[in-house]
Amino acid sequence: MPGQEHMHVWISIPFCLMYAISIVGNSFIVFIIKNNPSLHEPMYILLSILAITDFALSITTMLTTLRIFLLNSREITHDACFAQLYFILTLICIESSVLLLMGFDRLIAIRDPLRYASILTPQRIAKMSLACVLRGVVVKLPYPILLKQYRYCRQIIPTRSYCTNGEVMKLACSDITVNIIYGLLIALLTEGLDSLLILLSYVIILKTVLNITSRTQCFRALNTCVSHLCVVLSFYTPYFSVTLMNRFGNSPPPLAQILLGYICVMFPPLLNPIVYSVKSKHLRAKIVSMFVR
Repeated sequence: MPGQEHMHVWISIPFCLMYAISIVGNSFIVFIIKNNPSLHEPMYILLSILAITDFALSITTMLTTLRIFLLNSREITHDACFAQLYFILTLICIESSVLLLMGFDRLIAIRDPLRYASILTPQRIAKMSLACVLRGVVVKLPYPILLKQYRYCRQIIPTRSYCTNGEVMKLACSDITVNIIYGLLIALLTEGLDSLLILLSYVIILKTVLNITSRTQCFRALNTCVSHLCVVLSFYTPYFSVTLMNRFGNSPPPLAQILLGYICVMFPPLLNPIVYSVKSKHLRAKIVSMFVR
């Protein structure tokens, strides 16, 4: 936080709380789903994958964040920075893919409920989930490889508490045109395409729901999408805000960039387990019954 270095210890307290809630909450979601066979359905399997992704994202940024706020240690080696940058980009891509699969799950459940179990079989869910992971691992791999080829004018000292592709590129003394073009292209073909397909799925869902004559069934169908819609908005809104600000913003305020950067990587892992624990009736019942026992 620029100009707030003397407050870093106090600022670390809410960060520690957010990381603790994210890690414990997502771990608890995975534990509940794993140990309850009645929750071994496509929606909850995808939710557990989302929770694992959020857990990994929190761990990836937690160490450097707390080290800066508690020890005021801002420097990081090039290799460590490239590794952290790669994991963050990969996990964000995987989360975007899982959100797309969850949107497809809601579409099938509402549009063709009688064939829901036959279309989204466990084997098919496993294959699609594996494809999501492989896509993130492969398409984000060139980022650290390209950055490692450049010559840097000075030590990497991120303005945020984690490394970002845009900041590292600005420190390079070489031509970074290839990295810029590749980054924009991949962002459009992954997170950009995923968001458009999710939007399309909700257009079809809304069209299907409006054709339902019973108002009670209409609201019930829409209610099953509320959790996913909240999670989608909490993920894509800060992500696209940061992307647009970095690429097209005309000298945006540094504090705004930093805060949006924190929201982008910390808000979804914090919010997702809370939203699904509150809105999912079956998951909430299992959590309550566990604490009652």
